[in-house]
Amino acid sequence: MDPFSEDSVEMFFYENRLKTFEGWPFEENCSCTPENMAKAGFIHTPSDNCPDIAMCFFCLKELEGWEPDDDPEKEHKSHSAACQFIALKKKVEELNVEEFFKLQRERHKFQIIKSRNNDITKFENAAKQRRADIIKTAIVEE
Repeated sequence: MDPFSEDSVEMFFYENRLKTFEGWPFEENCSCTPENMAKAGFIHTPSDNCPDIAMCFFCLKELEGWEPDDDPEKEHKSHSAACQFIALKKKVEELNVEEFFKLQRERHKFQIIKSRNNDITKFENAAKQRRADIIKTAIVEE
């Protein structure tokens, strides 16, 4: 799921987040069950190396290295205190239109910041590579 797509609005709803937890390594007798993860706003975004990566669909904070006793809501709050989804006092279904659009506007801010940070990282990596290429060329020409 692309967190930047317009379709990602569906992740505001618990049932859709819960569906992403297929293959989640913590199912029973622990705090970070798929149900608790989805309630805390997380979606499952596994990679080949990390099967327990979860990302908040709203603030885009990624967390991995989950332990069975980790409380998803507490972990979310401690790692992303600015996330307004985890701070909601009512269910998404209870929001009026104005509240929903306000929340969506805040979500877009997180998306813009993450996209900007990714672009900066890509630029910095490309600049380092270009600098190394220039130095390598200068050494060879001496």
